[in-house]
Amino acid sequence: MPHNNALPEWNFSNTLIPYEEAIEIMESRVADIHSGTKKELIWFLEHPPLYTAGTSANKNDLLSPNRFAVYQTGRGGQYTYHGPGQRVVYVMLDLTKRGKDIRKYICNLEQWVINSLGKVGIIGERRSGRVGVWVVRDSGKEDKIAAIGVRVRKWVSFHGICINIKPDLSHYTGIVPCGINEHGVTSLYGLGLDITMAQMDEILKEEWIKIFNS
Repeated sequence: MPHNNALPEWNFSNTLIPYEEAIEIMESRVADIHSGTKKELIWFLEHPPLYTAGTSANKNDLLSPNRFAVYQTGRGGQYTYHGPGQRVVYVMLDLTKRGKDIRKYICNLEQWVINSLGKVGIIGERRSGRVGVWVVRDSGKEDKIAAIGVRVRKWVSFHGICINIKPDLSHYTGIVPCGINEHGVTSLYGLGLDITMAQMDEILKEEWIKIFNS
């Protein structure tokens, strides 16, 4: 584990960041982290409404191809929606300092989300064969509340997590999210929790340090 003096840089963007711009910034930062010229980076942001297609996306799962811009991306997974009211966190870490274990890294990302949701009284759960974090509704129905998509290049991670705080959930109807149509999608607001992005960010930062820099 890195020592505290090697803590990553934290960046919080207050405007909607175009997807292409975010990819360019991540690509550049990953190269700099690999070369040792810049620190690891945890980047909190929101995107304008858009769909992204992961490396295993099925074109049939893009139900409304003309609704929003669609971006092909090198992260794992299938179709995902990003938009205002959703907290995206791009995590750029040097995994050579963290055990070179991608499976464990993804597990840590999931646990980070689960622990953070727990701080606001939401029980997030893993499901075998379904990446991301899920909540069980009173009816027994399971809804996805957070997505995880990761790419690793030369042992430096990028992409990361997104948590639905208060997005327009109707935007998800243009895709089959992550290729799963037998389950739904929800948000903290949809679960009755009206929390600000800044409040959630503070929790995420506290819980990140407990998992990744303990």
